[in-house]
Amino acid sequence: MIRTGIAGVAGRMGRMLVSAAADAPELEVSAAIEAADSSLVGADSGELAAIGANGVPVSGDLAASCGSFDVLIDFTIAEATARNLEICADAGKKMVIGTTGLSATQRERLDVLGQKMAVVIAPNFSVGVNATFKLVEIAAGIFGDDVDIEVLETHHRHKVDAPSGTAIRLGEAAADALDRELSDVAVYGREGMTGERDRQTIGFHSLRAGDVVGEHTVVFAGTGERLEITHRAHSRLNFAQGALRAATWIATRDRGVFDMQDVLGLR
Repeated sequence: MIRTGIAGVAGRMGRMLVSAAADAPELEVSAAIEAADSSLVGADSGELAAIGANGVPVSGDLAASCGSFDVLIDFTIAEATARNLEICADAGKKMVIGTTGLSATQRERLDVLGQKMAVVIAPNFSVGVNATFKLVEIAAGIFGDDVDIEVLETHHRHKVDAPSGTAIRLGEAAADALDRELSDVAVYGREGMTGERDRQTIGFHSLRAGDVVGEHTVVFAGTGERLEITHRAHSRLNFAQGALRAATWIATRDRGVFDMQDVLGLR
């Protein structure tokens, strides 16, 4: 049995993780973490997830909880994740990170810590989305420089970053297949007299509306034809199930930084 801690347990994903873990026989939720100033510290995490009391109270102190888990699943914010990484590295714990928006400095620090701890980090833990990453890589390699590539994504009105981490990763999959640096060719939205489109560029467009869980489309548009690869998420359950799958996988690793492509054997 893999003892699993969940950081950000009071959030939408945190609650979904607690609920999904109840149906995962190889895992048990043994620690639940929230910000120290949260009014929910002390609450039963099972009751928060609407599955009934599970006897695991919400803690506001990750360091004090490290003895209770082997793998920490973290869907919080960049600053909290950076702190949690340091604590878990010092305690010899493993992590699954779904937080997006890490700065370049924070990501570099994660790579350093990965020399002594095992981490899975991914912009999206959906198995379907990770299959989409692979399909985009294959399609880009087939089309080469003969198409224009655009990435469109839609999320709920509460999402605070744009483009989504998943959209960026889709762009990276296409750029890598074409030997381009995404930072050199990415175009984020267009306005005004932009001039003729440069075929080397990869465009990104973000919509924020309603309660959309997540939708991503990569368009490969050539002369006389267009291919669109789309993934639509209907609930957060698939993200939670993927993260739990990653936790099971990382539990057998000693060190290194991995992503869902590694977990799913897509490399």
